[in-house]
Amino acid sequence: MKKIYNSRLFWIIISCILSFALWIYVTSVESDEVRQTFRGVRVELVGESVLRDSRSLVITDLSTSTVSIELIGPRRVISAMSPDDIVAQIDVSKLTQSAYASMQYTVTYPNRTDTTSISVSRKVPDTVNFTVSKLNSKSIPVRGSFNGSIADGYTAEAVTFEPSEITVSGPEAYLRNISYAWVSFGSETISSTYSIETGFTLMNPSDETADVSGVNCSADVVKATVPILEMKELPLTVNLIYGSGADESNTKLSIEPDTITLAGDSAILNAMNNVPIATIDLTDFNTTFTNTYSINFDNSLRNVEGITEAEVKVEIVGLETRNFTVTNIQCRGIAEGYVADVLSRALTVRLRGTAEQLDTVDESNLVAVADLSGTELATGSNIVNVRIQVDGSLDVGAVGGPYTITVDIRRE
Repeated sequence: MKKIYNSRLFWIIISCILSFALWIYVTSVESDEVRQTFRGVRVELVGESVLRDSRSLVITDLSTSTVSIELIGPRRVISAMSPDDIVAQIDVSKLTQSAYASMQYTVTYPNRTDTTSISVSRKVPDTVNFTVSKLNSKSIPVRGSFNGSIADGYTAEAVTFEPSEITVSGPEAYLRNISYAWVSFGSETISSTYSIETGFTLMNPSDETADVSGVNCSADVVKATVPILEMKELPLTVNLIYGSGADESNTKLSIEPDTITLAGDSAILNAMNNVPIATIDLTDFNTTFTNTYSINFDNSLRNVEGITEAEVKVEIVGLETRNFTVTNIQCRGIAEGYVADVLSRALTVRLRGTAEQLDTVDESNLVAVADLSGTELATGSNIVNVRIQVDGSLDVGAVGGPYTITVDIRRE
C-alpha cells in the first residue's frame, strides 16, 4: 500500500476521478431551474422621439416608473442578473392620437443572455397606464424683483429682462398651469446699473411654483438688469428783466415749489445748477404778477417727484403807477422813398415809479417813438408798436404795453 500511495500514477487517477465527480455535481446544480422575483425594474418608453417629432404627441402621467418581474430559468442564468440589468420596454411609436392608454411591456435582458431558457411567470403590474397628450407651446412673461438695496442719492428704474418672454412647450394640460417666469436676484447695495444672468422659476396663476415635469423652456437663464440713475435736487429759477423802476431791491419773487428732484445720467446732472422755467419782463405788468409755468428739462432725465408745474409770484414794492397822455409821437427809420404820417394824435400810457419820481414827470417829457427800420409795411394805414421814452427820469418807465399808434404809409 505504501508503494501505491507513493505512486504518481495513483494520484493522477484519483485527481481525475474527483474532478469528474465535482463537474457532475456542479453541472447538476447550475442547471437546476429556479424562480426569482426582481423588484424595481425600470420602465422604458421606446419611440417617444417619433411620437413627438412626427405627431406632436407626448407621454404624460405614467402610472409607474418601475415594475416587479418574476423569472423562471437556470440558476446559473438567473443568479447572474440584477434588477438594474432588466428593462420593461413599452413601444409607443405606433400611437396616433391623444388618449388615455394602458399597454403591456416587453421584458429585455442583458446582452448575450440565453433568453430561450428564461420565462416570465409573473408581472406586477401587468400593464402600465399613461396619457397621450397633444404637445403645445405658449409664451409667458418674465417678471421678478431685485432683492438688494439702492444707495442713497440714487434711484432705480423698472427692472428689465432679456428675453422679456419665454416660450414653454409641453403637454397642453400642463401648460395651463404655467402663468409666468419669476426671477429673484441680487442682495447687495448698488449705485450703478446692475446686470446678472440668472435662472427662473415657473409660476402658476396662484403665484405658486408650477409643476414643470415634461415642460421645456426656450431659455434656461435670463439677463436681469436694474437701471440706476443719480438723483439731484435742483432749484427752479425765473429770469427777471428789470425796468420801469423795478430792480433787485424792490422786486419780490416766489416760486412754489422752488425745487425739483431729477434723476438721470451723472454727466448731465453734474452740468446743471438750476432748472429755469420762465423769463418775465417786469414792464409787462403794474406791480403784481402771478402765473403757472410748466417745468421743462432734458428728455433723458426722470422727474422723481412727478411735479410738472410751478406757480410764480412777482411783487414790486414801493412803486406805484399813474396814467399820462403822450402827444409827442414820432416815427423813425422810414425807408427811403416813403413818408409816414402819424394819424394818432394822443396816446394814454401808464408809468411806474416812486410817488416822488412820478410827481416830477411832465407830459412834455414823454415821447412815443415808432421805429420803422427793417419793417416791411404796406402803403396805407398801419398799426405799429411804439416805445415810450421818459426824458430826464431814468427810474420811471412805461408798463403794461405794448402801446400802438396808427400811421399812414405812402410813397414820397
